[in-house]
Amino acid sequence: MASRYWMVSLPVHSSAASLWSKLQESVSKNAFDTPLYRFNTPDLRVGTLDSLLSLSDDLLKSNAFIEGVSHKIRRQIEELERASGVEGGALTVDGVPVDSYLTRFVWDEAKYPTMTPLREVVDGIHVQVAKIEDDMKVRSAEYNNVRSQLNAINRKQSGSLAVRDLSNLVKPEDVITSEHLVTLLAIVPKYSQKDWLSSYETLTTYVVPRSSKKLHEDNEYALYTVTLFGKVADNFKASAREKGFQAHS
Repeated sequence: MASRYWMVSLPVHSSAASLWSKLQESVSKNAFDTPLYRFNTPDLRVGTLDSLLSLSDDLLKSNAFIEGVSHKIRRQIEELERASGVEGGALTVDGVPVDSYLTRFVWDEAKYPTMTPLREVVDGIHVQVAKIEDDMKVRSAEYNNVRSQLNAINRKQSGSLAVRDLSNLVKPEDVITSEHLVTLLAIVPKYSQKDWLSSYETLTTYVVPRSSKKLHEDNEYALYTVTLFGKVADNFKASAREKGFQAHS
């Protein structure tokens, strides 16, 4: 079960160290097993009261935005885990468990200098999170594209004859290609094979009699060849389509 934390901000009257000691003493009297962690934040460049009041409104929006992006990332990770069937374990922040990141928080002075005005610090954090969201959208789109391509490949390899790659089912000797003759492949519904065998010679002119041969059959379709003059191939394909057969080169 995930841990829940309260973040409490208290006014400092004498020193932060003495306040921390008093807080520990007070909490220990009422909740012996409740751990306390000091969330270390530096002395930031606060500015004027007016600037703080203005910033407080923006902080509400930024907080909602950052929280929303965090939830999106969590949902994306959970979706990837479900799709892959692999449990990724607990979420981390820069490789550090979330609990450890919170309880041992260290301000990133290099990224957010404490001498920078508070408004710029908040804007910098917002921009950083927005970039993370944009990167996530790009990677999510790339992942979905690759996943769609993989599904298409799987369908071609393991799907029915109507969608799969037929190259591994057809041998060179099954195909006749000459100056005038061509061999077409026909996908015939399994329960329409009698109709195919009785009608393919008359779907158009110049079809070689008794040239159709069955190469493969699955639960839905059968794969046949048929030889005819190349000049009538398009007419044959159109006539076959009208009868529910798929004919192609």
